[in-house]
Amino acid sequence: MHAQSIGILGLGAYLPEKVLTNFDLEKIVDTTDEWIRTRTGIHERRVSEKGIATSDLASKASLEALQNANLKPEDLDLIICATITPDTLFPSTACYIQNKIGAKCPGFDISAACSGFPYALTIANGLVKSGMYKKILVIGAEVLSNFINWKDRSTCVLFGDGAGAAIIGEVNNGHGIIATYLGADGAQTEILKIPGGGSAIPLTVETLEAGKQYVYMEGKEVFKLAVRSMCDAIEKVVELGGLRIEDIDCLIPHQANIRILDAVTDRAGIPSEKVFINVNRYGNMSAASTPVALYEAVKQGMIKKGSNVVLVAFGSGLTWAACLIKW
Repeated sequence: MHAQSIGILGLGAYLPEKVLTNFDLEKIVDTTDEWIRTRTGIHERRVSEKGIATSDLASKASLEALQNANLKPEDLDLIICATITPDTLFPSTACYIQNKIGAKCPGFDISAACSGFPYALTIANGLVKSGMYKKILVIGAEVLSNFINWKDRSTCVLFGDGAGAAIIGEVNNGHGIIATYLGADGAQTEILKIPGGGSAIPLTVETLEAGKQYVYMEGKEVFKLAVRSMCDAIEKVVELGGLRIEDIDCLIPHQANIRILDAVTDRAGIPSEKVFINVNRYGNMSAASTPVALYEAVKQGMIKKGSNVVLVAFGSGLTWAACLIKW
């Protein structure tokens, strides 16, 4: 048994400055502010300027996390970047980040879509617990605006860009990551995906003209499975941690859609005042959603020392994940 607890030593976040409101979207696609707000809860989202890559956002969030942990880039033993919008198919975005922040450690990416950050946190927790590494940088970062069809009103209103980062290491006993839970159902790969760009559908003139490089989603199916999988993950992680639902002080759900969040908290029996929501300002930032929300909840004082925090997410794959953390 490892003597120390493993937890978060520092958090960082970075959001592009450019704000894209629902009124801006009214000018480029057949939609209205009211339609978007009532169905998704999103008022605005952030989008990166041309030429900005995922590693650019991730590096800024990472440097803030290092600063908040009182660490330098050379103190890192490993970088794990959760993203579905990598700078390139290879090398990994983690390698670009390593170079940009001046770290010297190994790094790799994981692809679990919107569940990416809790998935990466689970990996980092296990690696530090094993004694293999001491300080791990975990990042969730996306530039989804480059993978959106801005003529498809069913998807372009939903997504935004951003990055969140956390440094994982040993913390005082009794605090830190208490339990983690991961799930996946590969039978649901078709309902949310970017079909083109991989080995199954390489990018050609024909596939580009067919829009295979953009996010494709079957909204109704995703909604149903999202609610079920997130409720399941919350229940499981709380049970694994030896707590009850009423012991949760703050729930940080993946910020996909306000209706999904309302359905999850209602079904899980968690009062709305314990749920952190910022989907109205950022939309769905995939792997960046949960770390940015965690960062803001801590900053705003919703999470205090001793708080029982649950991070929960679902994403393409279909994947779902939850982490229970004693702050």
